[in-house]
Amino acid sequence: MTALIPAWVDGELTPVGKLAAHEQGLRHKAISVFVMDGSKTLLQQRALGKYHTPGLWANACCTHPHWDEDSLVCAVRRLEQELGITGLDPQFKDQIEYRADVGGGLIEHEVVDVFTAAADQNLRILPNPDEVMDFAWVDLSELQVEIQSNPAKFTPWLRIYLADHYDSIFNANA
Repeated sequence: MTALIPAWVDGELTPVGKLAAHEQGLRHKAISVFVMDGSKTLLQQRALGKYHTPGLWANACCTHPHWDEDSLVCAVRRLEQELGITGLDPQFKDQIEYRADVGGGLIEHEVVDVFTAAADQNLRILPNPDEVMDFAWVDLSELQVEIQSNPAKFTPWLRIYLADHYDSIFNANA
């Protein structure tokens, strides 16, 4: 059974299959989590079996809530499912909308609730190999330089977040 996610069809929020939402470029709900240790953020390298952007580096967790699932509940669920991370307290930072081609004829047109979660680099991380092939802690300033130098290594949404929404996500007063 395909996962149903909240997407807007003819202006109305409707349950839609995740792949269909991407094939049709429908505007849909999503969540994104940045796990932070000071100025360092946890990145994941997406598993090669992912149906879009395989092998690219992204923030700790990005996904779509199930139909009628709260964004915070989704964020906590996916941190555990993707990275085996439990016990964090994600804090809502901003809602961001973007549209990006993610290859293979698929479009992400997302309305994203972005969260940050404080942790330290001793955090127990047990990546699900179906979701994540590697992970790394990277200083945000170094990440910005690396994205400028090698943008093709990173997911479109991570590039968008750091280029266009840095202050609203990472500024302590945002």
